Amino acid sequence: MVELLAPGGNMAMVRVVLDAGADAVYVGPRGWSRRAAAFEMDDDSLRACIEYVHARGRKIRAAFNTLPAGREVPLFIEELGRLVEWGIDDVILTDIGCIAAARRAFPDLPIHASVGCNIVNGADYAFYRELGVTQIVADCKLPFEELKAIKEAGVGAEVLIHATTCFTYIGQCWMSSFARQVREIDAKGKNHFRGSPNRGGVCYRLCLLPWRLGPAGRVVADGVALRNDAFFVVEEIPDYLRLGVDTLKIQGREYSPGLIGAIVAFYRDLVDAYLADPAGWRPQVWHERLRSLRQRRDA
Repeated sequence: MVELLAPGGNMAMVRVVLDAGADAVYVGPRGWSRRAAAFEMDDDSLRACIEYVHARGRKIRAAFNTLPAGREVPLFIEELGRLVEWGIDDVILTDIGCIAAARRAFPDLPIHASVGCNIVNGADYAFYRELGVTQIVADCKLPFEELKAIKEAGVGAEVLIHATTCFTYIGQCWMSSFARQVREIDAKGKNHFRGSPNRGGVCYRLCLLPWRLGPAGRVVADGVALRNDAFFVVEEIPDYLRLGVDTLKIQGREYSPGLIGAIVAFYRDLVDAYLADPAGWRPQVWHERLRSLRQRRDA
């Protein structure tokens, strides 16, 4: 059975998405995930979430999807060890070295390779499988035939069904760090790079600002828009289910609990409707329902 994975930016959101039908929830340890601190959790909140999710019979995973400095790797292992002790089900990692270190320290812990790894071909699939990764979060631009290749490689496949794309590869853009060059070391010794989502800060969406294109002194185009669109997948869902995709992932830790709850409920109903009656499933019904959800998201 496919897993519906929802974001948990705080305890209120965790409760809402589970009530809306999520099978699993992912959370971000503070300073280690690609979100602002307001949408990450400290250790006390993480432990409480783990206990709450398990009491509901669901799963919870932690996203360490940033690129730590060398001296921060021991801190990463310490933080991960606490979560393992508290019963975290699996983790989402981006940094290759941290994946290898986590595999050595916790050989039984399932590891998912983040979308930030930008895994795009068969050689990548084989490499991460040998590294010990159990599931790959597919890039937003990955063709369907590549998803099939992931499954054929013997690795779990996870696809984003609601997310925001990036005009470049996720995790490879450093534009925000030029806008805000701020660092802050917390009590544990973790350096929070406030202007870099890749290092524990937040993306400032500079790509959404109006840009001028051209050489110095001459404008070729004014108000150029770089693509960074939010998308909702509808028509591809049956293909994913027939392929045997393991996880359908929803992004949105920065949303309000009410909005993300409505998005989770939409996809819970969509998936259940298709599984109950594949022959009678009609995408236009869901596009109509999605229209109001889009308006609510864009408001």
